[in-house]
Amino acid sequence: MLTLSQSAYDSLRQHGEETYPYECCGVLLGLFEEDGTKIVTSVARCGNTREDSPHNRYNIDPRELIRIQREGRERGEDIVGFYHSHPDHPAQWSPTDLAEAHWIGCSYVITSVQKGKAAVTNSFELTGSDEADKKFVSEPTHLTRPWA
Repeated sequence: MLTLSQSAYDSLRQHGEETYPYECCGVLLGLFEEDGTKIVTSVARCGNTREDSPHNRYNIDPRELIRIQREGRERGEDIVGFYHSHPDHPAQWSPTDLAEAHWIGCSYVITSVQKGKAAVTNSFELTGSDEADKKFVSEPTHLTRPWA
């Protein structure tokens, strides 16, 4: 399960609207609970460095990812997931999304942005033991109240 605040949820959806008709992308930072729940405590927006087809692909610069990971660790946070948008396409993972996902145990959140407006947002956990048997599994998302 992925747990995040309403404001974090709204932020990643708004990011998709702002970058439309291109894909947005970012990192979810937080904590891994013993029961497997991932709790998002902050969201880091990233630039989509994909130049060949940013309308249906994304890439996070590795240097930006390392910086975000380092800053998160300084605050006691781990990378618990990633998010991106699908402009005018469903909030479902694609074969490319699976091929380019490498953080087993992390959540991958996808927001469908239809004609510039965020529609459906879904989360998928990358499971498996290595690259050969990795797969996405639908994951429930729990939104907390702002004061929770």
